[in-house]
Amino acid sequence: MSDGKSGLQLRSLLKKNGELELSLVNVPTPEPGPDEVVVRVEGAPINPSDLGLLIGPADMTNAKVSGTRDLPVVTARVPEAAMGALAARLDESMPVGNEGAGVVIRTGSSDAAKALMGRTVAMIGGAMYAQYRTLRVNECLPLPADTTPAEGASCFVNPLTALGMTETMRREGHKALVHTAAASNLGQMLNRICLKDGIGLVNIVRSKEQADILHRIGARHIVDSSAPGFMDDLTAALVDTGATIAFDAIGGGRLAGQILVAMETAINKTAKVYSRYGSNTHKQVYIYGSLDTHAIELPRGFGMAWGVGGWLLFPFLMKVGPETGNKLRQRVVAELKTTFASHYTKVVSLQEALQLDNIAIYGKRSTGEKFLIDPNKAM
Repeated sequence: MSDGKSGLQLRSLLKKNGELELSLVNVPTPEPGPDEVVVRVEGAPINPSDLGLLIGPADMTNAKVSGTRDLPVVTARVPEAAMGALAARLDESMPVGNEGAGVVIRTGSSDAAKALMGRTVAMIGGAMYAQYRTLRVNECLPLPADTTPAEGASCFVNPLTALGMTETMRREGHKALVHTAAASNLGQMLNRICLKDGIGLVNIVRSKEQADILHRIGARHIVDSSAPGFMDDLTAALVDTGATIAFDAIGGGRLAGQILVAMETAINKTAKVYSRYGSNTHKQVYIYGSLDTHAIELPRGFGMAWGVGGWLLFPFLMKVGPETGNKLRQRVVAELKTTFASHYTKVVSLQEALQLDNIAIYGKRSTGEKFLIDPNKAM
């Protein structure tokens, strides 16, 4: 086994000519500073946020593989219309992977760093699709002794996003919430949080199969946007829960507007006085994903007390401050194998992550097809 002085790292390079190149490069592992550690990475999930950097809008249906078995190279084309939005990353080879987990194999001289020697830690800080990472101590979350790297690999992005949604709901004065693409790994976590904390949650899915996933974990309000009675079903769920804030992973199209209309309809069912300006109750939709990259359509049938904005985890954590952030992280650790358990359909090596048949599956961002990369897994 390598001593971790250097290791493979997955890189994504978008060239000015519109060619996307995915490759593995051998990079030196920086020696840890006093307050740093070196981690042997043994699990890093492929989240939708990672796919944005890894493959972005590239057309992977015509991708090609070259190179060798140990060092494959994948190339694909990015549509010319999408290149303008990607100007900042052109001709820059970029490491990928927001989060992961592994074992500390070397440490710096500080007491905090030394205390992590041999520990399994979850990590945030980028470049996680790599065999080794040198990180600051505060970018590591020590995990209980009986926790595997696979169990801890998704400690940050999905759990803290789900907790961030309920925290935002409380801070902005709402009592229940709506979530779209709700059968995802994140959506299942959010359901477990809301069931445990007694929060009303309306789950919007796009198929009966997705609804079945949520039924199995005890979700209470599930509406299918592909069903003929979607708006009536959504309105009824909003009347029942009183939800006036939504977190939308879809992004484009009609759904955000439909949610606002249904919220207004639900509120007006109990209104005592008619107002031509609509209800005074503020209705908020936060877009946090872009499964649909089309324009957001707002039909304007929801009065004047409303808002549509963007929501991302890291700006949220900066806004609430370190004390709240640490409290949320500690809850994740305490409930890692229950509320925040993640499930993966496949564990792949770095080389296997660049096989076209695997890219075709995880690149679809489909519910129930979550991959975990183990950079130190033998092929």
